Amino acid sequence: MAAVSVFPSPAELGAALARSVAEAAAEAVASGGRFTLGLSGGSLVPLLARELPAALRAAPGAEPSRWLVAFCDERLVPPEHPDSTGGAYRSQLLSQLPRPSPHVLWVTPGLGPEETARDYEGQLRMAFPGEATPRFDLLLLGVGPDGHTCSLFPGHALLQEQNSLISFLEDSSKPPPQRVTMTLPLLNAAKALLVVATGASKAPVIKRILEPPEEQREESESLPAARLRPRSGRLRWLLDQEAAKELRIPLEKCP
Repeated sequence: MAAVSVFPSPAELGAALARSVAEAAAEAVASGGRFTLGLSGGSLVPLLARELPAALRAAPGAEPSRWLVAFCDERLVPPEHPDSTGGAYRSQLLSQLPRPSPHVLWVTPGLGPEETARDYEGQLRMAFPGEATPRFDLLLLGVGPDGHTCSLFPGHALLQEQNSLISFLEDSSKPPPQRVTMTLPLLNAAKALLVVATGASKAPVIKRILEPPEEQREESESLPAARLRPRSGRLRWLLDQEAAKELRIPLEKCP
C-alpha cells in the first residue's frame, strides 16, 4: 500500500522531497558505496534546484560524487532546448552540486527515437552489470492531470511493454512528440518510488488513482500512474494540500 504525505504548500513539499533524496543517498552510499537516482522533469526541476543543495549540506554522507543519475524520460530535442529535461537539470541543479559531480547517464543527442532508446538502455545495462532489470535506489516521478507519468500516457501501447527497459514514442499526446521513457518493468523494479504532485489541477486525477469510485475502479487502475506498483520496493506520494483536497483516505499531514 502506498504511503501518502500531504504538505501545506509546494515549498514545504520541496524541502521534504530534498531531505528524502539526501537521506536515501546517505543510506545507499553507506551500505553499498553508491546511490542510483532517476530524475523526471517538469516542476520537479525547480523544486530540486531550490531545495536539494541545502539538504545535501545537512547530510554530509550523501556524497554526490558517489551518485549515478539517469533520466526517467527525455524529450528528443537538442540539450540546449527549453524542453530538454537533461538540459534543465544541467543548468538549474547539477551546476550547484559540489565537485566531483555525480555520474550522469545523458541521452545521446542526434539519434532517431528507436536508436536513442536502444542506446540509453545500453548505457543502463552497462551501469548495472549483472542485473537483468536494474534496481534504482530511488526514482522521482511526477503525474499529469491525465494520469501520465514519465512519458507513459493513458491508452498508449507502451503500457504493455514488458521486454524493454527503455522505449520510445513518436506520438506523445503532449509536445514534443518524440521521446524516450523508462517502461513499467523498470519503474516497478526500483527500491523506492517518490511520486510528486502539486496544485488543484492534479486533484481529480489524484482522487481517481488513490481513491477511485467502485464503478470507475477498472478504468482508474489502468492509468499509467496507477500502475506504479513496485514489486518489492516502497511507493510514497508527496502532495500539497491543493492536489490532495479531494481525498478522504487517511493521510500523513506534514507541517
